[in-house]
Amino acid sequence: MTNTGEHEEPARPGRRGVIKGFGLAAGGLAAGAAGGAAVVAGLPEEAPASAMAIPSAGPWRPARGHVDVTWSVDTAQKLVALTFDDGPMPKWTPMVHDVLDSEKVRATFFMVGERLLENARLVHGRMGRHEAGNHTWQHKDLSLLTHDQAYRQIHRAHAAIAQITGKEARHLRPPFGQLGGTTLSAAGQLGYDLTIWSIKMLEKTYEKNPPGLVDYIVNNTRPGMIVLAHDTGNPDRLVALKNLVPMIKGLRAKGFEFVTVSELIQAGARPEPPKRP
Repeated sequence: MTNTGEHEEPARPGRRGVIKGFGLAAGGLAAGAAGGAAVVAGLPEEAPASAMAIPSAGPWRPARGHVDVTWSVDTAQKLVALTFDDGPMPKWTPMVHDVLDSEKVRATFFMVGERLLENARLVHGRMGRHEAGNHTWQHKDLSLLTHDQAYRQIHRAHAAIAQITGKEARHLRPPFGQLGGTTLSAAGQLGYDLTIWSIKMLEKTYEKNPPGLVDYIVNNTRPGMIVLAHDTGNPDRLVALKNLVPMIKGLRAKGFEFVTVSELIQAGARPEPPKRP
C-alpha cells in the first residue's frame, strides 16, 4: 500500500488526467467478465445474480487468494479507528478535517469516487496523516450488482483516489454495509479487503441530545473498534460532526489512541507461531 507520509502533499492532477486514467484502466474490465454468464446461469432460480461469488466458470481465484472482512479487531491495546463515509463534499468534509487537524487525530475516509473527482480541491493537501478508503464510484448498493458492475464501481473509485490523493486504497467499505457474493469476488479481483464497522454514530436517536451521543460513543467504544461517521448527508448527521471534539477528548481521557483502519488491523494481527526446529 502506498504511504505518502504525513507531510507530503501529492500533486493535484487535472480532471482530464483522471478521466484519461480511467480510460486506460478500463481495458482490464473485459477479463473479469469472462465466463460470468455461464456461472450465473447455474444459480438456483430464486437467487439473484449478485449472490454468485465465483465470476468465472473456469479456474478463478482473487488477487491474494482471500478477502478479509473486518468489523473490529482483537487487541488489548486501547486503539480505535475513526472512519468517515460518503464524501468528500463541501462544508462538511472541511469541517471534519479542521477538527482532526486541531486534535491531531488520524482517521480513514471512505470516499465516493465521483464526489472525489468533483471536489478534489477539498482534500488536496489534507490527507497527509489520514488513510483513503474506497466507498465505490457512485455509492451504489453492491449487493444488487453483478460482478462486472461491482468491479467497475470499485475500480473507478480506486483510480480516482490514487490520482487525486496519491494514496492507494486497499480497504473497501460497501455502501450501506451491504454485500453480496459479487462484492467479494470483485473486491478480491482488485486485491481489496472489506471494512465494516462495530459502532456508529446514532445521529437520528440523539439529534436533539448531543451530550447523549457523546456519552454513547465514549462509554461504548472498546479496544479494536471501528467507528462509523459521515462527512455528508442528512442534516441530523451534523450532531455527530459538531461534537467530535468532546468525543475525541472523552476517548483520550480513557486512554484511547486514534489510528487508521490499516494500523488497527495490523495491531490486531496474530503473530505467526514459532517454527519448529
